Amino acid sequence: MKLAMTLRTRLFLSISALITVALLGLILGLVSVMQMAKTQESSIRSNFITLDLGLKLRQSLGDQLMMMLEQRPNPEALQASEQRYFELLDQGIAHEQRDGNSSGFSRARADYQRFLAAFDESQQASPPPGSKEKITETFNVLRNGLIAEHKQALENISASEHKSRERALLIAGLLGLVGLAVLIIGFVTAHGIARRFGGPIEALAKAADKIGQGDFEVTLPISSAAEMNQLTRRFGIMAEALRQHQATNIDELLAGQQRLQAVLDSIDDGLLMIDRQGRLEHLNPVAQRQLGWDEERLGQGLGDALGRPEMDDQLQLVLRGGNLERAPDDLEVEVEGELRLLTYSLTPVSHTQGHILGAVMVLHDVTEQRAFERVRSEFVLRASHELRTPVTGMHMAFGLFRERAKFPAESREADLLDTVNEEMQRLMQLINDLLNFSRYQNGMQKLTLAPCDVTDLLEHARARFAEPANAQHIELLVEAQPDLPRLYADQAQLERVLDNLLGNALRHTAEGGQIRLQARRHGERVIISVEDNGEGIAYGQQGRIFEPFVQVGRKKGGAGLGLALCKEIVQLHGGRMGVYSRPGQGTQFYMALPL
Repeated sequence: MKLAMTLRTRLFLSISALITVALLGLILGLVSVMQMAKTQESSIRSNFITLDLGLKLRQSLGDQLMMMLEQRPNPEALQASEQRYFELLDQGIAHEQRDGNSSGFSRARADYQRFLAAFDESQQASPPPGSKEKITETFNVLRNGLIAEHKQALENISASEHKSRERALLIAGLLGLVGLAVLIIGFVTAHGIARRFGGPIEALAKAADKIGQGDFEVTLPISSAAEMNQLTRRFGIMAEALRQHQATNIDELLAGQQRLQAVLDSIDDGLLMIDRQGRLEHLNPVAQRQLGWDEERLGQGLGDALGRPEMDDQLQLVLRGGNLERAPDDLEVEVEGELRLLTYSLTPVSHTQGHILGAVMVLHDVTEQRAFERVRSEFVLRASHELRTPVTGMHMAFGLFRERAKFPAESREADLLDTVNEEMQRLMQLINDLLNFSRYQNGMQKLTLAPCDVTDLLEHARARFAEPANAQHIELLVEAQPDLPRLYADQAQLERVLDNLLGNALRHTAEGGQIRLQARRHGERVIISVEDNGEGIAYGQQGRIFEPFVQVGRKKGGAGLGLALCKEIVQLHGGRMGVYSRPGQGTQFYMALPL
């Protein structure tokens, strides 16, 4: 508090001195101007009254003179004019007595009385000699007195203006001196503040800039002000604390970086670190072996490094916060003359505050896996073809045998024949599913694309399963968003997907349940779903639901290829398929198809 009070007191006293001097000068100038204006106004008003009365007196005197010069003056009019003249003289005398400046109107009254006396003498029956000259003399004296009073009033007005001008110059000079004093005091105050505080503060600002840039070797200023020395000392303590904190943080960051580096280098998959500009920052040893790269690739763009420009588009989508809508194709990389197949995923790296810092690309070598899948697919395709012919012949022969063999309906032989027939039909379905699945995986199945109405697709699916649904007392509902656009798809294949999903829903929905066929638009895709309120799917099985030869649920049937085949069909249309399920509450299978 001592530092703040000392600095505050000095600034307060300096600013108070400036404000006090400025206010005194302003008040003095204002009072002087008001007094000058009042004095000038009074003088001008008084002199204007004098001028006005003088003008009226001369006009009245002129009127009287005209009446006196008539051959037979009208005594009543002349007396009224004389009475008006005396009233004006009385007003002038009262004005002089009120101001006390002159006695011109008093002299004019005496001169006017002498003028009237001379006129009365001239009007006698036998006027004395020299009466005419006496009238002229007294008139000239009266007129000259009024003119002199008029000139005196004008001189008074001029003198008042001159006096006001001199006083205005005096006030302007006084205000100039006050302004000069304020300027000098302000300059001295500013210079003192700049000398005592400005230089050290500027030096501290430069030191702060260096510390902000990581340079803690700074020279702190020494000031004559005790306050600035205290501030400098505390600034030095802060800088030292920051230096120690930075050193500690750097050690921790280096240790964390080494641990992270050890983790990244120890994982089995290849890892590529990419910055916000799409350039490679780091390759772990596994990625270097998988791609046949070295650290010279660092700093290059991902598309240029891999020789696949389309990778840059995928990377920019991820860096903007988007997701890849479908699983990307395998990367084909030739390393030391050997072709390797790599699957990859792109994941954004986000800051805690939300903005994206870069991306991570994870590579997994699937060369052997793809080779095994290819061999397996070829084996399944060949084996299915080889089995289909003899099984078809056996089924036909067994059908002929059942037509000729006659056994009682309740006999054991009849039950065995029914069992054999069911198993042969199941075997035929298995062979057909294997063939279809192999065709889709090997790219042998081609789509026949055409405009497809989504609502009609759902309605036809409900019509096909209406009878078995009624038999199980299950309600089939269609909920389609109005005005859905047409899909450009293979309607027969989509019907196959819906039939498989509806068959599974009927098999796993209890009697009296409900199945809903839904369709809605979401952006540039149409979402078609089949939802039931049946037994649901266990959480541990939902991740493998679309894998081939996987059967879930308590009611199993077939070879577990139905959902895998559905997924292949949807992906062949450029869409994706997923499932939402809660055990005991039902399941929803959906497919998102592009428009």
